[in-house]
Amino acid sequence: MGRPKAIVPFCGAPLLCRGLKRLGPIADELIVTSNDQASLDFLCSKVTFDKLKMYSDRFEKRSALNGLYTALYYASSPYVAVVACDMIFPSAPLLLAEKDALISSGADVAVPKTSHGYEPFHAVYRRETCLPLVEAALLAGGTRATGWFDKATILEFSSEEVLAIDPRGGSFANVNTPAELKEMETRIMTDSMTFASDAEIGCAHRKNT
Repeated sequence: MGRPKAIVPFCGAPLLCRGLKRLGPIADELIVTSNDQASLDFLCSKVTFDKLKMYSDRFEKRSALNGLYTALYYASSPYVAVVACDMIFPSAPLLLAEKDALISSGADVAVPKTSHGYEPFHAVYRRETCLPLVEAALLAGGTRATGWFDKATILEFSSEEVLAIDPRGGSFANVNTPAELKEMETRIMTDSMTFASDAEIGCAHRKNT
């Protein structure tokens, strides 16, 4: 992209703002983890994001696992939804369903699982039990966001369950190149999204998870 994904313009606003606006109404607090907070100063002046707090990574080595740990560490709620900044259609209904399932099941993590694997950056975590597991994985040199899942109780949301909640099936769509960004923006502007008919609901799979 040539710049941090969070501030890439998308449909007239920084990409990060899209996720914050979609999920802000269901959140008690909004936490953004970034080691480049200066580039996100514009968020502090937005009344829409009055619940927003920004934190740098707790560990020096950057990784998906470090970002997850930082979000869990600073969260004040017992249940923490973690979403990547470059997701185009993060789904509030899906996250709420994950939270309800997490509470009723007693599991540690409620996470969608597609043919690509887990989607840890559209999942809900039980902070009390997950935080020490993630910290232990980091101290052992781990970097993958799912590298500690074998030590936790995982509640999986299948593709069918995700589609029942989000029929268009675009919850995990993200963009990795300027061409993908432009194509997705065009599809939104022309209302030609057809995620539910795609072979897989995660049309652009995230790496390093």
